[in-house]
Amino acid sequence: MGPVSTAARVLLVEDAEAIRVAVASALSAAGYAAEARPDGRTLEADLESFRPDLVILDVMLPGRDGFALLEVVRSRCDSAVVLLTARDGVHDRVRGLRGGADDYVVKPFELAELIARVGAVLRRLNRVPSTTQIADLVIDADGGIVSRGGANIELTATELRLLSYLAAQRGRVVSKTQILTAVWGYEDYDANLVEVHVSALRRKLEAHGPRLLHTVRGLGYVLRANEP
Repeated sequence: MGPVSTAARVLLVEDAEAIRVAVASALSAAGYAAEARPDGRTLEADLESFRPDLVILDVMLPGRDGFALLEVVRSRCDSAVVLLTARDGVHDRVRGLRGGADDYVVKPFELAELIARVGAVLRRLNRVPSTTQIADLVIDADGGIVSRGGANIELTATELRLLSYLAAQRGRVVSKTQILTAVWGYEDYDANLVEVHVSALRRKLEAHGPRLLHTVRGLGYVLRANEP
């Protein structure tokens, strides 16, 4: 049996290139189908063609600001909206939430926190299934339950995040840097951190069946049912 979940679509509108590239990369690394724009000039067309499940809007944008774009989203579709801004005043937060935003993230922020908030909003609105199945491995990220062949597998919180990320990237090789960014939120940890957690996770999975978590020498790791 193949995986049962599909990638949620996230549209990012952010004018700061460094932030836009970093967030888009983190979204993709976390398993989302991500599109990024520097402003809201094509928002109406993007809503129709890309049909995002969630839109991340920077408030301080050239042209139409995030509040104006929030009105556009709310008038045209039911996509979830997360506002992203350097404004941390209560007035701005209240304005955004009253305008229909589902969450509000203040700059500066950790990538891991933003990705976690995106996931929480999507799950709360039932936009993505929380259960993924690969072969006989079943992962319920919301319930914190992992089983294989009907046997429950006890994982630490970090191991669960790691497995959920690998499952979202199923069939694709991901590097240690990608894993560090998606699971821990940083790129400058010792890569041995990834090796230790992958080894521990692999032992637990293989206690209940054949290998699913494979090492691709020199490239990284991949979660798949069968080695090619």
